[in-house]
Amino acid sequence: MGPADIDGAPVTCVASEIPGAPTTPVGLGHIIGIAGAHRNACVAVWKNGALQGATELERLTRVRHAGLQLGYFPEAALEAIGGRDWHDADAFVVAEEDVDLPASADPIRVGHHAAHAAGAFLTSPFDRSAVVVCDRHSASEISVWLGHGTALCDQHWPWSGTGFARLYADCAAILGFSREGQEHRVETLARIGRPRHVERLAQLWRYENNRLDLCPGWEGQLAQLVEGAGGPTANRADVACSVQHQLGRLLLALLEDVKAALDVGHLCLGGGLFYNTYLNTLVEQSRLFERVFVPINPGNAGLAAGAALALAGDHPPAGAASLSPFLGPGYTAEEIKQTLDNCKLTYDYVSEADAIERTVAALKRGRLVGWFQDRMEWGPRALGHRSILADPRHPHVLENLNLFLKKGDRHRAYGLSVLVEQLGQHFVGPEESQFMQYEYALREPQLLSSALPAGASTLRVQTVGPSASLFYRLHQRYADDTGVGALINTSFNGFLEPIVCSPRDAVRVFYGTGLDLLVIGRFLVVK
Repeated sequence: MGPADIDGAPVTCVASEIPGAPTTPVGLGHIIGIAGAHRNACVAVWKNGALQGATELERLTRVRHAGLQLGYFPEAALEAIGGRDWHDADAFVVAEEDVDLPASADPIRVGHHAAHAAGAFLTSPFDRSAVVVCDRHSASEISVWLGHGTALCDQHWPWSGTGFARLYADCAAILGFSREGQEHRVETLARIGRPRHVERLAQLWRYENNRLDLCPGWEGQLAQLVEGAGGPTANRADVACSVQHQLGRLLLALLEDVKAALDVGHLCLGGGLFYNTYLNTLVEQSRLFERVFVPINPGNAGLAAGAALALAGDHPPAGAASLSPFLGPGYTAEEIKQTLDNCKLTYDYVSEADAIERTVAALKRGRLVGWFQDRMEWGPRALGHRSILADPRHPHVLENLNLFLKKGDRHRAYGLSVLVEQLGQHFVGPEESQFMQYEYALREPQLLSSALPAGASTLRVQTVGPSASLFYRLHQRYADDTGVGALINTSFNGFLEPIVCSPRDAVRVFYGTGLDLLVIGRFLVVK
């Protein structure tokens, strides 16, 4: 069953989602998007035809998943990303009904799914694409859009009932994780499991006529599988793996219908479900679509940028590089020096070449390195500006990261950053993964076996190309010495903290954890 009006003329999100709004964003040259009514609050600034900055509030408040307080205006966050002239904005825009800003802000409201769709399509390199949004915070949990140029047309897909994101969150709860902020632990657990329950789940969950047909009482039957024989971690891992496999099958069934209805070659994915790298990879490798795009921040934090883009109607030229992941706060060398001096630290100020040499030397000795450069990432992944780096060949690398830094589950795997030119040599998977949005199997598991927890066969990967400059040259230099241009790359944060934002955050985490070397700009601090 297809959409209600596939051939209808595309309309922009502005026209279709804001009653009485103009069909073109006349006079809107400066737009501020705000998201996160209850958690994962974020701000974004669109100005001079482009997104100039974006950041999550948690990076500044240091409270994980911080949401907006009632009647609160995120002035400090806007100023941190260069939005000191926010008073002069032409419009404030939100995509959640319960975002409560001061009356003076008078925000424009766009549809929740419209903002997700805009955040996906309008940051993609595609001129024409299907857009599928899956989240659990709207009356309809699935929506399908057709993007063309700067226009997005809601296809009014006749979805009914529970969507994939809600089903996944319910499974996370049965597996012992919170529905709010811990769904990713299902994905982590699934990597060490086997899909031995997938056929049982196929009897409980089906996709028919644009809805999930869920067997009554399925929750209890899933709980029984979790409690079965074989040890608690092994059981939960096998159930988690089976959940992902069956949910992936059903998602592909929906996408087959979308492909048949819209007959387009490209696909963009939006909504919190697509933080899941297993599902992203499954979709990309299915070859249902010629190319698939997953945005930097597909979940609700990304609504700040998506709402601003929806109102602006902005889109890069077809084939252009997608939105930068480095739109957060940045700090000058003088600001970094002031922090180090204020903390009475001893440091070296070196050339970029020396910083790379000393970092590579430390990594080869099994040291953990805090790497802090330029503007902070926005979105959940550390991509080389606020990263902790380690040698993936070191026999105790996972133990060191878990014991001295992350205090994570023993089965936890960490992402890798890999020279894009070496990707096909060492890994099997999509052609590139600039935002660490896909997972990969190792061609020779023994090569980086220390980076794989027992039972795991895949890892999240970020591909690093020449545009990454210093981070790329670091990987090149490491490859010169080791033959492998891959490093463990995990987020620079302390236990149960957000990613570090400021130099002072970096210093505090450096001395509060088992990090050995801090490379902050061209300043080096050693314990």
